[in-house]
Amino acid sequence: MDRYKVIREIGDGTCGNVFRAFNIETNEIVAVKKMKRKFYHWEECISLREVKALQKLNHPNIVELKEVTMENHQLFFIFEHMDCNLYDLIRDRCVPFSEEEIRKLMLQILQGLVYMHNNGYFHRDLKPENLLVTNGVVKIADFGLAREVCSSPPYTDYVSTRWYRAPEVLLQASAYTPSIDMWAVGAILAELFTLSPLFPGETETDQLYKICTVLGTPDHSVWPEGMNLPRSSSFQFFQIPPRNLWEIIPNASLEAIDLIKQLCSWDPQRRPTAEQALHHPFFNVGKWAPRSLHDISYSRTNESRASPRLELDLWGFGTESDGLDLTLSLKPSSVSGLNKHVPEHREEENLLYSGFANPPVQPGLWPLMSSSHRPVGDVQAMPSWEQAYIADSQQAALPAGGGFSSGSPFGLFPLQPNLMESRSLAPAPIRQVNFF
Repeated sequence: MDRYKVIREIGDGTCGNVFRAFNIETNEIVAVKKMKRKFYHWEECISLREVKALQKLNHPNIVELKEVTMENHQLFFIFEHMDCNLYDLIRDRCVPFSEEEIRKLMLQILQGLVYMHNNGYFHRDLKPENLLVTNGVVKIADFGLAREVCSSPPYTDYVSTRWYRAPEVLLQASAYTPSIDMWAVGAILAELFTLSPLFPGETETDQLYKICTVLGTPDHSVWPEGMNLPRSSSFQFFQIPPRNLWEIIPNASLEAIDLIKQLCSWDPQRRPTAEQALHHPFFNVGKWAPRSLHDISYSRTNESRASPRLELDLWGFGTESDGLDLTLSLKPSSVSGLNKHVPEHREEENLLYSGFANPPVQPGLWPLMSSSHRPVGDVQAMPSWEQAYIADSQQAALPAGGGFSSGSPFGLFPLQPNLMESRSLAPAPIRQVNFF
């Protein structure tokens, strides 16, 4: 330790004191953590969970452990130096953080947690004091209470600072998961908006009360496993309805409110993982833009090049029915000739014609005929919009009297007005035309 010159003390924790120091050999500013406990064997030092975790975890959002050394039964951890912690930023803040600032901070915290959880550790003591910050870069620190995900219970119930302690820990669950870290993340996210703790309990009982005042009283429908925890049977939950988070955090967006609600769920199984939280809409606000439904370049390169499909069903012809229903369905081909005339529809459009009582144009019914009697699926693409509407004449027997237009195997002709006046056709309108 003669290589380091202590500048000043910057922290005093349960397990040790942290000093800002200067490396005489490298001219580097570092953070030195001096453990309060005495150590007599080197094997005892390197078996510490904090040492084992930090030796394994190497990520831009996790503080770097540079060196471990022991002198005169004193154990020292040499860390990279960070300017301050998140608690300092919140305490010194005169105005609330902007949502974009909060988003950048939370993004880094979650990225560090994803890496940590995927590599078999959960922190168990996430709080603003253990999130170090330098020039907007956030790093998770203080792994003294870190535990392996695969470790066997029972776990201690004295983990994390009370304000960020998950309810399953408060109720003395013998086993818990990395979801306790996600509860703490939700509480920290809310605090970044309000600059004050979301659940500032003074005791463990008061802590549960503070949670109830925000989330409401849990029951078997909300958290079935929680009602069977050791302390739940002896603890009388306060019967309080949940509050609207937007009343407590009025400066947060709906996406932020939703994320906080998910992270601070009574039931740990309902909390998103760190990886799932990163995909929440809160982190995509202002970045996502939907593709236009009429993006021609996309349609021409990605749409399947199938032949046009048309379905025509007629009811009422040749019967004594009082109504006529016409359903016309078209799926245009991507053939270039058809694309020139047929607008592309990425979603279903319904065109309704209200009837013939006060028609906007001369009333008429336009049947579609196929002179070749070929199956609809075999029809080739037509070079015009009108010819794209195709039907198999075998599907319906139309009244005689019409003729096909010349020059094309498909023709359109209107029924004469007197046909529309007949008893079998007049009362009912053409109900719906569906373009797919």
